Amino acid sequence: MTLEKLAKDIQASADTEAAELIKAAEKEAKAILSEAKDRAKSITSDASGKADKEAEQISREIVASARQSNQKDVLVARRIELDATLASAREQIGNASLAGRASLLKNLVKQAADIGKGKMVLRPTSIDRAALENSAKGYTIGDDVDGLGGFVLEAEDGTISFDMRFDTLLENAWTEKRAAINETLFG
Repeated sequence: MTLEKLAKDIQASADTEAAELIKAAEKEAKAILSEAKDRAKSITSDASGKADKEAEQISREIVASARQSNQKDVLVARRIELDATLASAREQIGNASLAGRASLLKNLVKQAADIGKGKMVLRPTSIDRAALENSAKGYTIGDDVDGLGGFVLEAEDGTISFDMRFDTLLENAWTEKRAAINETLFG
């Protein structure tokens, strides 16, 4: 064997080995690339799933927050309407020309006669002093009290008093009938 043939055999063997190494490297590169693509798809899918879940959660929270804000706005608006209704009732009751005022005062004096025994002092509101001086002749008329109308009936010794002022009667009726008032105003 000649040196030239030996060199060709070594070269052929080296070329074959190099071709096999290149083929194996290309195969391994394809496997690595395929694995990397699969891993990237998995990471993308996981990230997309998490992002979708987070977006859905944020969406639910925003909707819940908006509903809560709307409910608060409705409650505030209702409160404003209730306050305005009560203020309007006070204004009407405090009006000296309220229709039926004299009859209402007579009924209150009659109720006072049923509950107040003994010597009692009738302390009228200034708006109803004249009417009560005429209709409550069985009572000593005392100093004025503050109020939209009506009177306070108290024992001469001050131990017992009955508040028959329109303010108090309105507040009591307002508290007792709040559900009916809400139903009437807001359905």
